[in-house]
Amino acid sequence: MIFQAIPVSAMDITPRSKPLERGTVLQRTLRVDLHQKYYLYIPRSGGNNAKIFITVHGISRNVSEHAKKFADYAEEFGVVLIAPYFPSDRFPDYQRLGRKGKRADKVLNEIVSEVAQLTGANAKKLYLFGYSGGAQFVHRYMLAYPNHVAKIVLGAPGWYTLPNPALAFPIGIQQSQSLPQVQFNPAQFLHIPACVLVGEKDNQRDAELNKSAKIDKLQGKTRIERGRHWVEEMTYQARAKGLSTTYAFHLLPDSPHSFSISMKRGGMGEKTFDFLFSEG
Repeated sequence: MIFQAIPVSAMDITPRSKPLERGTVLQRTLRVDLHQKYYLYIPRSGGNNAKIFITVHGISRNVSEHAKKFADYAEEFGVVLIAPYFPSDRFPDYQRLGRKGKRADKVLNEIVSEVAQLTGANAKKLYLFGYSGGAQFVHRYMLAYPNHVAKIVLGAPGWYTLPNPALAFPIGIQQSQSLPQVQFNPAQFLHIPACVLVGEKDNQRDAELNKSAKIDKLQGKTRIERGRHWVEEMTYQARAKGLSTTYAFHLLPDSPHSFSISMKRGGMGEKTFDFLFSEG
């Protein structure tokens, strides 16, 4: 799917598509699917040709909190913010793109296309963040759609897809029959810079963590160990192909496995936007 940003001046302005309010978090319904909700923030400077930042919630589905806590950063950096909502009844497997239920990757593509049309934002390359289950979705989206992604930041995923074609998806990148037409090309996705952020206190094997023996053996037993392992593996694979792609891992001070605390005490918002949008 190719996203095409349409300048606001070229849009057909109807009562439904009147210019959207800037500088406030908006709750929207996707035009092609009236059951699909998402949140949108357009900076006061407007959305025409602005970069698009996407933030994806974890299994607590705190989509409103994501949108509101990142809105000030979107304003400061002049980017359009999208926070998609993936309710459990429609998207029981969104973390893995959607092998059952609705395909979260395709729905996100539809949301981005609509936002680009409504705001004139530049959807050629996306900047993505996800927390916990949302971070699982984000890095797998990057693997599946490398041509659409500029950079990603992952907040404390429980586990990862490794860049290993010998392992079946979602543990590795061997093509999955449950995701027809999705192919994983390391030559493309290894160009994309990625940063992993995990709270320094996020070392508990809580109820939400994948505790399978295979994941423990391949990736480690905690989110900290698994994050470091994924960054090391991505770096190794990139260097093996002669690529100098940036992969970073940072511990967030005084932070457990909590989006709100990581934002408040761990500086996750600042670290995310610095990695995604600061030059140099």
